[in-house]
Amino acid sequence: MKQIAIITGASSGLGEEFTRQVCEKYNYDEIWIIARRADKLETLATSLNANKNFQIVRPVALDIAGKEGVERLKAFIKEEDEKLHKIESGIEIGLLINNAGFGTYGPFEETSITRQMDMIELNCTTVTGICGIALPYLKKGSVIINTASLAAFLPLGNFAVYGATKSYVLNFSVALAAELHDKGIKVCALCPGSVSTEFANVASNGARKEVKNGIPPQKVVAQCLHRAFKDKRLALYRPKWRFTAFMSRFVGRYLGARYTYKYNPRPRNPDSDLAK
Repeated sequence: MKQIAIITGASSGLGEEFTRQVCEKYNYDEIWIIARRADKLETLATSLNANKNFQIVRPVALDIAGKEGVERLKAFIKEEDEKLHKIESGIEIGLLINNAGFGTYGPFEETSITRQMDMIELNCTTVTGICGIALPYLKKGSVIINTASLAAFLPLGNFAVYGATKSYVLNFSVALAAELHDKGIKVCALCPGSVSTEFANVASNGARKEVKNGIPPQKVVAQCLHRAFKDKRLALYRPKWRFTAFMSRFVGRYLGARYTYKYNPRPRNPDSDLAK
């Protein structure tokens, strides 16, 4: 049985750091790193494979967005499993990290509805679908990590759809953890606040190059992996994030959304289909 780790959104940011730390600290036969940017995946895989002894970091350039993307990944996993069944007993997914996703800054009416729907497809549909297609390959001791966000704990103005998608990921992950507990499969939701990645540049459509007050991803990822393998349901690295998550239960949902809309504007360049 070949032990596989799968990491989506692995071409940069948290996904790249997950790849580096899984490669360094854990023992899998292959680590499949998945994203659309083939060049970045190839560079990362080449760098890590040059310094390794047993594991193989395998780049898989694939668009996994939405139902069609999930079907593409399902077909890829099935094909690999069938190949291995000819010489051994197939594959087992020991670690699944659903990290692919993106956000958009700005009031809902000022952002592209196409972009918002694409975000729902990737942040919600893809995460759900990949968990579903992976289940037949998960065994006792397998771990699922789904990247949610600190934004999952309260509705946020100027971040409405993103916050809603991450609330879905958080609630889905906790419910899935409860359902899979008796099978010995662990599920953890990573809920980071500001981390230094490409997130802000994408979310602001180029208006903000870096996340404001972002921290390096290394300790965030290390704590998440530690907690996930300890069968903890949530990973929030900074005490400030844990305090914010705790206090959110005492703030009315509308009040939180109204306050952030009025007093937490987020810079954003206009979408091309709105800037006319």
